[in-house]
Order: sequence, then C-alpha cells, then structure tokens
Amino acid sequence: MTLLLVAPLVLIVGYIFYQALPILSLDFIFTNPKDGMRSGGIWSPLLGTCYLVLLSLAISTPIGVLAAVFLNEYAKDNWFTRMVNLAVVNLAGVPSIVHALFGLGAFVLFAGLGKSILAASLTLAIMTLPVIIASTKQALAAVPMAFREACWNVGATRWQTIRHVVLPNSINGILTGLILEVAHAAGETAPIMFTGAVFYKAIQEGDLFAYGPFDQCMALSMHLFTISTQVPGVPHALPFGTAIVLLGTVLMVNALSIIVRTRLRARKKW
Repeated sequence: MTLLLVAPLVLIVGYIFYQALPILSLDFIFTNPKDGMRSGGIWSPLLGTCYLVLLSLAISTPIGVLAAVFLNEYAKDNWFTRMVNLAVVNLAGVPSIVHALFGLGAFVLFAGLGKSILAASLTLAIMTLPVIIASTKQALAAVPMAFREACWNVGATRWQTIRHVVLPNSINGILTGLILEVAHAAGETAPIMFTGAVFYKAIQEGDLFAYGPFDQCMALSMHLFTISTQVPGVPHALPFGTAIVLLGTVLMVNALSIIVRTRLRARKKW
C-alpha cells in the first residue's frame, strides 16, 4: 500500500523534473521574467511567494496556537466552546475562492490595506488557521494528564504548566500542522490573485528586501498559471521549471521543519 501511494508521486515529480531539466540553472532562479514572461527566470515570483508564506505563518501561528490552548486547556464544554469548534470545522471546509472574496472585502476594501502583500498574507492566514488549531489541539491532548497534575501538585499555575511543560512536549505536533500549511499556502492562487498578487512586477534581482508589506508582488503559483494558460509562445520547459522550483521551495521548508521536529523529539523523555 505504501508503494501504491508513493509510486505515482515519484512518477509525477520525476516527469516534471525531466521536462524542466533544460531550463534549470542558477540564472533561472535569480533573474526576473523577460520578453513578456517567455524567457528569463522566476526571481520576482519566488521572492513574492516566500514573503506571502512566511508572513501568513507569522500571523496565523500565534493565533492558532493560542486558540488551541484555550480550547484544550481552559475552555469548558458549553455552547460557546461548541460554537468555536464548529466554526473551526466549517472554516476548514470553505473553498479558497470564498476566502479570496472575504479577503478582498475585509482587508483590501474595508480595512483599506489595498491589494498588497499584507492583505494577501492575512487572507492566507485566515485560510490556514483551521489546520493549525486542529493539529495543535491534538498535540496538546497527547501530553499525559499526569504531567499537568505533577506541576499543579508542586504549586505551579495553569499557565506555568502550559508554558513550561505542555507546549514544549507538544511542539512536534504543532510543527506538523505548520509543515502542512506551508505547502497549502504556497500553492494557493485564488486568495492572492484577489488580494495582492500581480501579473508582472520587476524588482531588483538578488535583493531579498525588494518588496514592502504594502506592495503588490508576483507569486509562483499565479506565475505558473499565467505562463501555462495566458501567455502564448512560452518555451515548453519554462512552466515545468517553475513547478519544480515551487515544489523545491516547499520541500526545503518542510525538510527544515522535519529536522527541527526530529531534534526536539529526541529530547523528549517519554
């Protein structure tokens, strides 16, 4: 069964990588699109994707973790808690295009942020909250109750117990939720198309701070859609190269998170 699951993934990624080989190079990564996006590289959309993903996680992670701590450690089983849990479940099932329209109305128009990286990141943060809350709740619930009781018996407050015992022992599960959301946020097109992504924008090549929070940006997912469907005469390898860089970016962030999670897991005493 494992082979049946892994084999199609290996075949798909292998095929995309083979088709992208003629164009893959450092110049492809560190140069901007040129000639109406028929040549050049992907520096501008790559940097924009990094900005969107990192800023959205910076917004959604503390909110999601604190919400999960409240629901698992403080909240009683009453109508308010059940309503919050129902809202989280329903939020996870909302299509991305609905999130896009919400972000357009709430952040771009009502909050006056305009189409910007900040508005797009806030929209992505709303979209990624349910998985972060759910994974964090499960991780908190997996910490044995005996750990909490031992802390309470020596006089620790509830918050001290959560901060020094429960959260450190549940960090593996929290990172698992974040790993899932990196791929989710990086691959979305509709939410950023309505709130902050732009068809084309040239920036200084190699400058890691070329975008500001209130600037519009290019993004790999939208760039891939554009060159695949909207731009005629694109070289055959160009969309495949863009797809490989998007996959590679997600895999690099995931690999870093997995390494951190593995090292933290090795420190656990149970």
